[in-house]
Amino acid sequence: MKKALTRTDFNFPGQKSVYHGKVRDVYNINNEYLVMVVSDRISAFDVVLPKGIPYKGQVLNQIAAKFLDATSDIVPNWKVATPDPNVTVGLHCDPFKVEMVIRGYLTGHAWREYRSGKRTLCGVQLPDGMVENQKFPEPIITPTTKASEGHDEDISKEEIIEQGIVGKEDYETLEKYTREVFRRGTVIAAEMGLILVDTKYEFGKKDGTIYLIDEIHTPDSSRYFYAEGYEERLAKGEGQKQLSKEFVRQWLIENGFQGKEGQVVPEMTEEFVTSISERYIELFENITGDKFEKSDLSNLQERIELNVTNFLKNQ
Repeated sequence: MKKALTRTDFNFPGQKSVYHGKVRDVYNINNEYLVMVVSDRISAFDVVLPKGIPYKGQVLNQIAAKFLDATSDIVPNWKVATPDPNVTVGLHCDPFKVEMVIRGYLTGHAWREYRSGKRTLCGVQLPDGMVENQKFPEPIITPTTKASEGHDEDISKEEIIEQGIVGKEDYETLEKYTREVFRRGTVIAAEMGLILVDTKYEFGKKDGTIYLIDEIHTPDSSRYFYAEGYEERLAKGEGQKQLSKEFVRQWLIENGFQGKEGQVVPEMTEEFVTSISERYIELFENITGDKFEKSDLSNLQERIELNVTNFLKNQ
């Protein structure tokens, strides 16, 4: 089986701390840079699955880098360089404690709320008579609080400003950037025969400037539909053909796992792991239009350490 990057424990020059997330390990370099190592870990239902997926980290890192570059004329972003296929080095910003979720279509969490009878989501009024996966007249912004533990919670613009989570002027700037970056992502997706359905953005501040941070427009942070057949499926009330990691969740559900207490993650065979890896590579090529070039996995840890260390020494 090919190697997968499931854990990192580097000690880079100037390192102050490290944060191990579900998928990313983030190293703080002198409070000036963040080194974000995108691992091959995969999570579903808030659980990190026991096996890593070869090339998954490279796929996510390179998609995010491409879209950060493609939107840098709209909003400054944190990315400084990608010294390794699995790594982005960026500016250390103070993150805003909200995630800016923007939805072009009624699906997922928004649809579940709508189906239960709610017609207001995060303070946004939703029209009556909509069906699952239908396009909104205008994309809606449904922010969530960024929880350090547990689940993120829906919150309205008014509550964010009232509670002082983000000041009014800054929040309105975040909304403006969110709409503009989503618009750009929608255009790029359409060129690839895709629909950018919904996504989330995170922002931070450094020296008084707002930056777009973290990943954008990856299959882990966004939902895509295939444009071909969208209208026919909608008319028939059928599910849409998606480009996301939904297939992993479906496999887990079919094998009796939804992250609930007492449930055990089903065995991930070598064949299944390889199939997920291939799907992620397919996602990369469909979303970017580029041919995926597999990186050398023979000395993965050493490669990353060398590439990042050399980059930091030259700063």
